[in-house]
Amino acid sequence: MAENRQCQPVRETVCIDTYRVLDSCRDKDCFEDTRVYLTEYGQQLLDSGAAVRVKSAKTVWSYIDIDEVPFNRGFYQIDIRIFIRLTIEVCVGPGHVEEICGIAAVEKRVILFGSEGNVRIFKSEGGCSGFCPSGRRSACKSATNLPVAVLETVDPIVLSYKVIPPHMCKCCCCVCDIPEQVVNMMDGNMCEQGGNILAVTLGMFSVIRIERPAQYLVGAAEYSVPEKECPEADDDDPCKMFRKMPFPVGEFYPPSQCAINRCPPRNNDSHSHCGCGD
Repeated sequence: MAENRQCQPVRETVCIDTYRVLDSCRDKDCFEDTRVYLTEYGQQLLDSGAAVRVKSAKTVWSYIDIDEVPFNRGFYQIDIRIFIRLTIEVCVGPGHVEEICGIAAVEKRVILFGSEGNVRIFKSEGGCSGFCPSGRRSACKSATNLPVAVLETVDPIVLSYKVIPPHMCKCCCCVCDIPEQVVNMMDGNMCEQGGNILAVTLGMFSVIRIERPAQYLVGAAEYSVPEKECPEADDDDPCKMFRKMPFPVGEFYPPSQCAINRCPPRNNDSHSHCGCGD
């Protein structure tokens, strides 16, 4: 009987090192008339084009700076600059459209509680923790007692756009402030001075949190080997692999207002109308 029993996973209490969220906030920002920086070729098209349309926006980079708030122990000011890449269409002639890209930068500032810490943290890394480390590698660096600020955001929504003269632009930075990684995404050299300026109004949802390292005791069990076997891809018969795919019924039936708003049926009636405002 004992031989037929399956081995139960061993449970124990272990200590883990992770980050504790001390404070967080969510925000819904509207950045009006934000300048879009273009390449030299894009600026030429904007100055000579007949019409402009912004197709999409994507968040590509962010700077986050954190400083202590004077006379408020445990609170920190978080300054964030977000860089957004926009895809733009310019009508340069009858029936002819050119697609260009631009960069917009927006800024926001929040104050969150991050507690206090006076410890110095050192972590072993290759080449720096040995008795006789190599001089070609950098020495171990210690972490400061500042907490860690984290930004989570979805791609912004383009609410409106227009072409305006330079003196009406709201600029939080210049071309030299755009990170090299972002500039490399553009096809061509950036143009800082030009004639017309493309300004966009962006709506953005974001979550900002402040964290510190912490150690916790948690219950854990030994890792178990999964019972499911890895399926092999059948490259010789693509139609056979296609027939195994489930039919995408949901793609052919758009969700109703009830499904989108997830309105619960009233009076336990599953056939009740879906109008939330009824």
